[in-house]
Amino acid sequence: MICVALSETDFSKCLELTNKFELSEIRIDLTGFNKKQVEKIFSSGKKLIATCRPGKIDEKERIDILKTAIKAGATYVDIEFETEYNFRQEIITAALKKKCSVIVSYHNFESTPSREQLKIIVNQAFDSGADVAKIACMVNKPEDNASLLSVYEPGKRIVSIGMGELGKISRIAAPFLGAEFTFASATDEFVTAPGQISYHKLRTVIELLKNS
Repeated sequence: MICVALSETDFSKCLELTNKFELSEIRIDLTGFNKKQVEKIFSSGKKLIATCRPGKIDEKERIDILKTAIKAGATYVDIEFETEYNFRQEIITAALKKKCSVIVSYHNFESTPSREQLKIIVNQAFDSGADVAKIACMVNKPEDNASLLSVYEPGKRIVSIGMGELGKISRIAAPFLGAEFTFASATDEFVTAPGQISYHKLRTVIELLKNS
């Protein structure tokens, strides 16, 4: 499954885009949508991930907006690996009530830790309450891809992908190794992370490999 990360600030356009993809991540922190808009988009019946990264919005508002998305019908809610305990537990409790899967995500925009460190991070994510453990790291050398792809295990819901130009291959390989999903951008112009491939290109490559 391919997830398209959306940061479109025009609400109508964003809602329209969700109809084009099997799974979309709504970057609420980048879209600037208010609670009513969040409620409307997440109650649309589409498979959606609610994500609201720290920085632009204060903690109380982030909790409130993520809980709104969960109650409206989000398929997944994404919280950061470093999330403070009370914040995490409040989101997990809300998600459990609505059968919304919790993604605990680790991001490293500078480098990729060793295989051993990555496996520790995955285990810690699950121990903290994750239904899905997500890792996204900057790939600086080809071996980093091997480390990221080594964390996949049968029966575990994991997303482990590389960022940057060298990390593109991991986004293609992930579905073949059992990833919960892999990430793409809506188009080449609108990316939310370095190294994202457009949905059309990624789907074409994956389908070609499946049928080869």
